[in-house]
Amino acid sequence: MDNYYINRYAFRDKFINDEVNPELGIIVVIPCHNEPDLVRSLQSIVDCDKPNCEVEVIVVINASESAEAPVLNQNKQSFIDAQNWLNDHESEDLKFFFIEENALPKKHAGVGLARKIGMDEAVRRFHAIDKHNGVIACYDADASCDSNYLVELEKHFKESPKSPACSIHFEHPISGTQYDEAIYNGIIQYELHLRYYKNGLAYAGVPYAFHTIGSSMAVRSNAYQKQNGMNKRKAGEDFYFLQKLIPLGYFTALKTTKIIPSPRVSDRVPFGTGKAMQNWLDEAQQELLSYNPKSFIDLKLFTEAVPKLYEGMYEIPVTVQEFLNTIDFEENLTKIRKNSKSVAHFNEIFFKWFNAFKVLKYMHFARDKYYPDITIFEGANKLLTMTSQPTSVGLKELLEQYRVIDRA
Repeated sequence: MDNYYINRYAFRDKFINDEVNPELGIIVVIPCHNEPDLVRSLQSIVDCDKPNCEVEVIVVINASESAEAPVLNQNKQSFIDAQNWLNDHESEDLKFFFIEENALPKKHAGVGLARKIGMDEAVRRFHAIDKHNGVIACYDADASCDSNYLVELEKHFKESPKSPACSIHFEHPISGTQYDEAIYNGIIQYELHLRYYKNGLAYAGVPYAFHTIGSSMAVRSNAYQKQNGMNKRKAGEDFYFLQKLIPLGYFTALKTTKIIPSPRVSDRVPFGTGKAMQNWLDEAQQELLSYNPKSFIDLKLFTEAVPKLYEGMYEIPVTVQEFLNTIDFEENLTKIRKNSKSVAHFNEIFFKWFNAFKVLKYMHFARDKYYPDITIFEGANKLLTMTSQPTSVGLKELLEQYRVIDRA
């Protein structure tokens, strides 16, 4: 039986010929590029409590056609190590498959394409057993997870039948002996920045206040297909992918388990955690700068005024108005009004236009024109004050407080 998505949008032909178990319910997709810790990542999945459904793990070992010898050698070694490890760890209810793609087109080679190759193959696997709502989970080759990861993933989608996708709680390691203190100091502030931004959006009342972390998300196969699958971006693929899914409605956050991403430096992507940590060390930073809370305050005032836009009577903060002038606001507002049947319908259409991309551009506009960045410690504490919550006296304590908020 043909599959429209696979026929039109899949990047490659079928890789895996093994018969699919009818009880398959979760497929974990792991891109692996120049990664020495793959086995540790795979072991964390093996160590998970077993869910009721069958589970498969698809690892896409990948590199560009222009990759240099050290990268190709590491990929080869990762595959050998994984195969040796697999001899003692594969079982009937947890199967592992490895796809080697070490000559991807230079134009598109990267994490987005690697995820796409694995996720497209997952679609094929679910299609073979006519399970169109099977769960495809994204993971990273240097991540680990709580032992209840698979069980909670299965439970979450069972209890949220309308949810097309979810973000998954994550926590970087922030102490120990595995990394230098500079790394821990940097990752505390970087993760705090991520949580501060997400909670700033929630404070402002925009409908897409969710984390968008590539190793910490999952999607149903049918929703993945309807949104034309994963993009081929070399970085930021997770943000762009989830922004197609969140507007569908019923997007959820899985908070009863967690992913533990690596805080180490990396040059595998042009931005993201690894690159942020590399910049942190290169610049010998002590304090990370982030958005000014005043930007969230103005955004909140604008969000509260959105229903009034339908009637044409409104007052918008100057920072937001000046930004809107740069994106043809009045022209688009007229179109949205014309296509709206009610205030509620107007709000829905409006926030599909004034989406997460535009909000991020607004934050940068406000930073450059009005409200300079401040330290993440100052900004995150100020946001707590604005939401009537107690502040913290230390960075680690402040991050822990935001983690509690995100798990609530």
